[in-house]
Amino acid sequence: MCVGLLSGCSSGHDSTTQLIVTGSTTILPIAEQAAEGYQKANPGTSVLVSGQGSSAGIEAVMTGTSEIGSSSRDLKPEEEGKGLVDTPIAFDGIAVIVNPSNPISGLTVEQLRAIFSGEVSNWKQLGGEDRDIDLVNRDEASGTREAFKKIVMTDDAKFDRSAVVLPGTGQVRDVVARAPGAIGYISVGFVAPRFGSLPVKALPVDGVEPTKATVTSKKYPIARTLHFFTKGEPTGLTAKFIEYVLSDKVQQGVVVDAGFVPVSDRDGR
Repeated sequence: MCVGLLSGCSSGHDSTTQLIVTGSTTILPIAEQAAEGYQKANPGTSVLVSGQGSSAGIEAVMTGTSEIGSSSRDLKPEEEGKGLVDTPIAFDGIAVIVNPSNPISGLTVEQLRAIFSGEVSNWKQLGGEDRDIDLVNRDEASGTREAFKKIVMTDDAKFDRSAVVLPGTGQVRDVVARAPGAIGYISVGFVAPRFGSLPVKALPVDGVEPTKATVTSKKYPIARTLHFFTKGEPTGLTAKFIEYVLSDKVQQGVVVDAGFVPVSDRDGR
């Protein structure tokens, strides 16, 4: 069984017994646990999971090195029309996080835009302490960054280049947990204490707390779809694994436990 990073695993494989899933670090907990469950239920099959970022996952599917590209963002215009088929597997909110010592109690989308563009650089400007704002951003391969950019930023508001740029959700969480003036954004599912040795504080945005209920009801403003992309309609082992991920066992178990919203909940089924 090979679940986790793909280093050391052969890229040449039999797609009837081995499946490669590459992509989003946000989706990694779902993909890894689903892979473990599927392999236990289907001896002789192998599901290899790698969290290299949404862009890497989409590229891997387009080039044929992976059967499934997991992505926490929608396709970019230049990726459309390439024969990729989208299967939504869950819904997620992007939580804005600060250090627990920060007394700020909430922010608006407009204030977030001003913060991440560098227009506002001190917490005092937002009613907080006289302390520099330490921006923590994701790298350009991140689907979380792309989704945050699409919802919060505008064509005229570019990300401040002075921000610390990190490749993964866990790294963002860890830095914010340790730096009193820091602010970053991560999946709502990763706010829970079990995902880090130190706590972080998730802020309400436009007066709405980032919770499963507010993501499900679409009240929380920074929300997105989590995707599995395939090259054409999924068949064989790929189709069977996706069917498993969409089953009640995974949706109401793994997806919920990871802090995400099952697709059936949003659809009202």
